[in-house]
Amino acid sequence: MESRFHFAFNVTDLAVACDFYSNVLGCEKGRSADTWVDYNFFGHQLSLHLGEPFAVANTGIVEGIAVPMPHFGAVLALRDWQLLADKLSATELEFVITPRVRFAGESGEQHTMFFFDPFGNPIELKGFADLAKVFD
Repeated sequence: MESRFHFAFNVTDLAVACDFYSNVLGCEKGRSADTWVDYNFFGHQLSLHLGEPFAVANTGIVEGIAVPMPHFGAVLALRDWQLLADKLSATELEFVITPRVRFAGESGEQHTMFFFDPFGNPIELKGFADLAKVFD
């Protein structure tokens, strides 16, 4: 069954959120109201609502590296991931984990990068050379 993923979370300033998700990540803005805005996040629906962002701690351990939990993100074709990694690296965005390869040479080999939105919401973007291997 194919579907779109929906994730709703809090931000403290919609104008700042729109600048980040539109201009930094290049996501398309959707419907909005005074207290929320929707975004097309790489084919999935994000709903950003005014409120207090969730608590985050580096409790996830992947290949010996602590990652922020909880976090959300997207899985992209490697070509698209690389274009975005290059774009984000050319900005002043501060990475939690700089663009890198994880599980090199294994069936689950993937490229990854972690960063925060302006409200401390952690985002991971993954790139796969073969999207059919995402669950391998």
